[in-house]
Amino acid sequence: MDTVMLSRIQFAVTAGFHFIFVPLTLGLSLLVAFMETRYVRTGNNMYLDMSKFWGKLFLINFALGVVTGITLEFQFGMNWAEYSRYVGDIFGAPLAIEATLAFFLESTFIGLWIFGRDRVSKQLHAASIWIVAIAASLSALWILLANGWMQKPVGYVLRNGRAEMVDFWALVTNSYGWSKFFHTVIAGYVVAAFFVMGISAYHLLRKSNVPFFKASFRTAASFGLVSSLLVFITGDFHAVEVATTQPTKFAAMEAVWETQKAAPYHLLVVPDASQQRNSVEALSIPKGLSMLAYHDGNAEVKGLKDFPEGLRPPVTATFASFRSMAALGILFMLLSFMAWLLAKKDSLESYPLFLKIMLYAIPLPYIANQIGWIVAEVGRQPWIVYGLLKTSDAASKAVSVEQVMGSLAGFTLLYGFLAVVDIYLLVKNAKKGPGIGPSNIANPAAAAGSKEA
Repeated sequence: MDTVMLSRIQFAVTAGFHFIFVPLTLGLSLLVAFMETRYVRTGNNMYLDMSKFWGKLFLINFALGVVTGITLEFQFGMNWAEYSRYVGDIFGAPLAIEATLAFFLESTFIGLWIFGRDRVSKQLHAASIWIVAIAASLSALWILLANGWMQKPVGYVLRNGRAEMVDFWALVTNSYGWSKFFHTVIAGYVVAAFFVMGISAYHLLRKSNVPFFKASFRTAASFGLVSSLLVFITGDFHAVEVATTQPTKFAAMEAVWETQKAAPYHLLVVPDASQQRNSVEALSIPKGLSMLAYHDGNAEVKGLKDFPEGLRPPVTATFASFRSMAALGILFMLLSFMAWLLAKKDSLESYPLFLKIMLYAIPLPYIANQIGWIVAEVGRQPWIVYGLLKTSDAASKAVSVEQVMGSLAGFTLLYGFLAVVDIYLLVKNAKKGPGIGPSNIANPAAAAGSKEA
């Protein structure tokens, strides 16, 4: 393999591992903020215990996320120097804002939240975790606006062999970046909801701190139901954005080879990239694909054959990832609805099989988030900046194959170790529970609090 492929693998490994932590940070910070706010408003210690327990798991996740995120920006200079030279004038601005504004805001107030309990007022302490949650979303916004520019370049001119910014406001208002932001952040909410429901299900199966975990489950179920529906809606609008700005990616996502108007949507498709056709197309919905792509049943959908082979993304990987992500999204809506319904009826303990399903479903939103990024990044190939700069032209010229292989091995070993540490700490603390003792099970005030959740 050459340096370009090795650099791509290295960035995929480091970015993919970092993104394990990001979605949970986005969603769990919001849930913890809600729990602590409920404590401030009601005075019910159940919500205080909830904010402490889930907040501890949040902090473990946050710490590992920070460590793994720092290395990513260095790779732009080490492995992707030509990319940095070409777009540094544009790409550097949102990343600088993210670091100096959002990240430091997040870091400052998470310190206040950790060390300020019992030292500042309850209201200020609750406000600090809200600021952390908002700052986490702001951080995601600037990073996704930067990525959105790579997907849909705006506000620039080509000068002296470089892309130079001439309209910062165009970058800030880039529709691709904003649709990606809402879809990605809300997907993080789904991760957090299933994380809380899964751990709560584990304890409910063991009849451990039942009122506490019923309240946690109920809160997460409502959050998860709303979030999973919003992911579906934002995903639909993002698909329209992709079809409009990146027709090759959309064609690969749906394995469309021939351009056609009023294109049907095939529920069952088996693409054959070597023959540039689909070997199976069945269970068709008339005009469904045109409606999905443009919200117009008679619209024309471009096929892959309308584009040179060298400018097409890998079809099988993009198609399989997109279909898997969509199927998981539907599953999340169904599971969230069942969770919300059973929690509302206060009958969770009567359905141990469902609780087991929710426990084992914890990894599924993580997987959906990862393959979503495969769709976004693999589907953009061969471009690193769509329509402007190819990935093959963006890698550093002064880096050797041996150097990239060495750094790839080092990152893989380091991140493997961190993964073991993270899983160990999360599992250990999740199994331990809130440490409030079984007496709370019979605590009338706690039980009343669980009904309020």
